[in-house]
Amino acid sequence: MARRVVITGMGAITPLGNTVDEFWAGLKRGKTAVAPITKFDTEATNCAIHLAAEVKDFDPSKYMDFKTAKRMELFSQYAVAAATDAVEDAGLDMEKEDPFRVGVIVSSGVGSMQAHEREQVKMHEGKKCGPLYIPMMISNMASANIAIKYGMKGKNTCIVTACATGTNSIGDAFKSVKYDEADVMVAGGCEAAVCMSSIKGFGALTALSTNPDPETASRPFDKDRDGFVSGEGAGVMILEELEHAKARGAKIYAEVVGYGATCDAYHITSPAEDGSGAGTAMIIAMKEAGIEPKDVDYINAHGTSTHHNDLFETRAIKYAFGDEAYNVSINSTKSMIGHLLGGAGGVELIVCVKAIQDGYVHVTAGSKETEGEMDLDYTFFEGKDRDITYAMSNSLGFGGHNASVIVKKYAE
Repeated sequence: MARRVVITGMGAITPLGNTVDEFWAGLKRGKTAVAPITKFDTEATNCAIHLAAEVKDFDPSKYMDFKTAKRMELFSQYAVAAATDAVEDAGLDMEKEDPFRVGVIVSSGVGSMQAHEREQVKMHEGKKCGPLYIPMMISNMASANIAIKYGMKGKNTCIVTACATGTNSIGDAFKSVKYDEADVMVAGGCEAAVCMSSIKGFGALTALSTNPDPETASRPFDKDRDGFVSGEGAGVMILEELEHAKARGAKIYAEVVGYGATCDAYHITSPAEDGSGAGTAMIIAMKEAGIEPKDVDYINAHGTSTHHNDLFETRAIKYAFGDEAYNVSINSTKSMIGHLLGGAGGVELIVCVKAIQDGYVHVTAGSKETEGEMDLDYTFFEGKDRDITYAMSNSLGFGGHNASVIVKKYAE
């Protein structure tokens, strides 16, 4: 029997702030976190890309001891930090829980590319690689480290679907609670890929913006968009069965009501041109939620600021929503924090929850003028007040992975 699933805690490590409140306040100000890369020397490495959205002032000692931190790569540290805040926010006490009914799906799209860079150099120089090279760099260690910290012994997996990773992780966690595999799931995404191999690799694909202006380098749905800006961080939430949450007196932020996942089966980097793959994921999510296109008030778009994504995602929204596409408010959080890759879906669903709470759709910063078929309401120039009952978050990943999650304003 299907059960209702609610969100009872949230945590975020982002380029705009290392708490949910700081992050949301930055978005409401329309503040971009894009700046010159500091994590490696772009000039010395002959890197043509000079901008990214980096996490700032992150102190792992707030979340773990020194020895534990040394045994984690940065993506895992971000995940554990966000999960720690989410667990505390939810007031979840593992001593009062059956540990086999609490699971974790917090995933990274690429794991640690820094570990590869560092250890490959050692090996090519004939030196020994670090003994923890493999267990520190693999993507599943985000979920594993969270479970180890709290003794969460339930379902623990790692969904790797490129830029759809975070949304697929939350969607699968939602299903796990809905269909009684768990009472509580810690779910989200993380990434820490502002490093030479990642930036040069995406740059070689011509996927990254070469615009030198931090204010407009990431400009989703703008006619002059020329690529995405790399970001980093983590977004984690606590998904919980409704009666379980009520029984322990937990506060409820929103209800998760729909999830759709499809594959374009079309191209390794480009979405399907007609939008049918992503559009069908949205339709599946709406069907599960028991709603129609007219009921969706807000879409947090994948909105990467690449030519193909923004055009084809627009087509996907029209495919799923028909004429109602013109009535929904759309924005892109990536306009201010860049593209967190596997971490994007986690932080962007948090934005949907905050948008429902505050009745506010943040601006798509840096974007000024759209073009042609891209004629929807992308929230250019300034944010807007809007009563939101249903919000949708979209993620589209390399390989054609599409995922959509719908959250609803909580009501008894």
